[in-house]
Amino acid sequence: MSRIERTFARLRAEGRTALVPFITAGDPHPRQTVPLMHALVEAGADLLELGVPFSDPMADGPVIQRASERALAHHVSLHDVLAMVRRFREENDHTPVVVMGYLNPIEVMGYEDFATAAEEAGVDGALTVDMPPEESHDLVQALRSHTLDLIFLAAPTSDRHRLEMIARAASGFIYYVSLKGVTGAANLVVDEVSRKLAEIRQVTDLPLGVGFGIKNAEMAATMSRIADAVVVGSALVSLIEENLNEPDKIRDKVGGLVRAMRVAMDQA
Repeated sequence: MSRIERTFARLRAEGRTALVPFITAGDPHPRQTVPLMHALVEAGADLLELGVPFSDPMADGPVIQRASERALAHHVSLHDVLAMVRRFREENDHTPVVVMGYLNPIEVMGYEDFATAAEEAGVDGALTVDMPPEESHDLVQALRSHTLDLIFLAAPTSDRHRLEMIARAASGFIYYVSLKGVTGAANLVVDEVSRKLAEIRQVTDLPLGVGFGIKNAEMAATMSRIADAVVVGSALVSLIEENLNEPDKIRDKVGGLVRAMRVAMDQA
């Protein structure tokens, strides 16, 4: 059983929902990423999403786009991201880590080389935003041969046929994009999200995570009642951006929001 499977099984037994924070590797500086990962776990994160900086992050809103720009200014590459996970594993061998980004850097490295390097670093899965399930066979096979999960996005516009296709290709969990738009956009309509999750559950037994638009503890608690995982990204990256001139405060600010979300979700 993988770390991701173990984590969801444990939380299911405890009657709790996974909290999955996202940060961009190398933002605001490469030396701060691993300490931030540990701070997120200490604050209550169950699984970490670590963004791979990319020059054209098409699914990401302005906040995460700027985070990628800050990381790329420090020349952070996919190799560097894997090295960060390796350092994280020196102290934490139980928290799942999913690298999230775009296909181009993986294509450049090569599917098999990426899968080998990711497994050796201690990565548990990958979410490649622009990899459609129709074209995913080779990447799925490479990752599965190294016990890695490929996590797919499902959208409000995904019909039954496409949801079935996603379910066949996905492992680990499915990430439901809870609104039409980019990360950090518009407000969520809970009833609509709930209806779509019910539809997705008709085609898969995989855990369902909800993200894009979760900005505070109250929203996280609301989503925790209907999802298996709550994913938060832009709200955390915004805190990093707001404290660029006082980097010593970033760990406490980010940890504080995650802690508040964890408390609210557990109370819900």
